[in-house]
Amino acid sequence: MAQFMDVHHGMAGITADQLKQAHQADLAVEKDEGVHFKKAWADPGSGTVYCLSEAPSAEAVQRVHERAGHAADEIHPVPLTA
Repeated sequence: MAQFMDVHHGMAGITADQLKQAHQADLAVEKDEGVHFKKAWADPGSGTVYCLSEAPSAEAVQRVHERAGHAADEIHPVPLTA
């Protein structure tokens, strides 16, 4: 399965608890789309959140985020890792 890194902007001041809640919201519906969210990171100062997932497509990632209430602003394939 392919890996994707998605980016959310406009989340300035996000707390660790809010990040955990958003990640849990994704996990609650990810199976419906065949997606698995592996990890999420946030920079409260810039309001940027990053999520790493395995999924059949970028569209599947976006559908999960939309259902969880926080659509991604960018979704990038990650074809190579080290």
